[in-house]
Amino acid sequence: MPLRLTTADPGFTAAFEAFVAARRGTLVNVEQRVSAILADVEARGDAALIEYTQTFDGVTLTADSLRVRPDEIVAAYARTSPQALSALEFAARRITAYHETQRPHDERYADDSGVGLGVRWTPLEAVGLYVPGGTAAYPSSVLMTALPARVAGVERLVMAVPAPGGVVDPVVLAAAQISGVDEVYRVGGAQAIGALAFGTATIAPVDKIVGPGNAYVVAAKRRVFGRVGIDLIAGPSEIVVVADADNDPAWIAADLLAQAEHDSAAQAVLITDNRQYADAVARAVEELLATLPRAVIARHSWDDHGAIIHTSSLDETPALIDRLAPEHLELAVAEPEALAGAVRHAGAIFLGRHTPEAIGDYVAGPNHVLPTGGRARFASGLSVLDFVKRTSLVQCDAQSLAKIGPAAATLARLEGLATHALSVEIRLKRQDS
Repeated sequence: MPLRLTTADPGFTAAFEAFVAARRGTLVNVEQRVSAILADVEARGDAALIEYTQTFDGVTLTADSLRVRPDEIVAAYARTSPQALSALEFAARRITAYHETQRPHDERYADDSGVGLGVRWTPLEAVGLYVPGGTAAYPSSVLMTALPARVAGVERLVMAVPAPGGVVDPVVLAAAQISGVDEVYRVGGAQAIGALAFGTATIAPVDKIVGPGNAYVVAAKRRVFGRVGIDLIAGPSEIVVVADADNDPAWIAADLLAQAEHDSAAQAVLITDNRQYADAVARAVEELLATLPRAVIARHSWDDHGAIIHTSSLDETPALIDRLAPEHLELAVAEPEALAGAVRHAGAIFLGRHTPEAIGDYVAGPNHVLPTGGRARFASGLSVLDFVKRTSLVQCDAQSLAKIGPAAATLARLEGLATHALSVEIRLKRQDS
């Protein structure tokens, strides 16, 4: 059964803090194993990729079959049902339109000293997209990672995806075709991250790697950071649902279990100010669990990591939410805007009774690659800004240098960097002569 907490109980604070601090989805010795895999891929390239794919996925590849051929992608698109293609293209249009609003703009201006200042934005040249594919297919993750990069103007999009049995799910390949992915490789795990970061004879290296994955993928991304950029360190998925008693309990139960069915380490939390309603949702969860295709996974998630928190008032919820800093926050209350305004930390907020989090996973438009594990305190979801870099621009003429240069020289000498000061002063002296 999930944890039950009541804010009015004397031991609530300690119990809640223990719940917040509990770690989910941690594998022993992952870091050491990942380090060895990355070193091997860097040293042996394609040969290491082929061996690890055989060992971990049971798939025999050659250097020539690492890449999914363009004609295979076209054929997969042709085999995809019209209904699936229609849904993918509908989602792609909405995701693209939303992310187009995020494009930054270059700026140039002169300040009151006459110094020319500005900023220039340029897209990254090559980005690696990691798409999970071991136990399920995730075409939505292709759309969510590739389309913002395309909007940003990235020239080369490289996708790595595990291929059970050597076959990439056709709908995933159709999503790659729709999104304009340039290269697709049938490799996964830490070895795929290493190939994208270091490059091999077959796979040219990229500048940044984005996308979710298992503990090995996350550990690998953490280790290659600095050699390449990464989007964020993502852990098991999570949701907090704040619901009052005017909601249908079955709706809220479905929202909670929609997150729990991701994997057994996912977390679903209900916060409500009505004890009887909390009981009704708990019963609805049990009824729904009896019918789910992924009931075993959802059951483990709900029993091991879920929670129902009863508050005396909804006014108590913003502080609880901010302490959890959840990936997804659903506000199924009468005045969701007011409650959302009091929350500082959440990856994405879903407002109102008719906005289930699942709509954000697919077609709402905003990105579903979001910070987990409390990282919404300092991180944001994937956006166009993750695929561009900012260059500052500075331009002085003789007059503006004369106005700001003396202070620069003074600060340089205070730091003991005489040549820094000289590089300014030598220009100022020429003006005085």
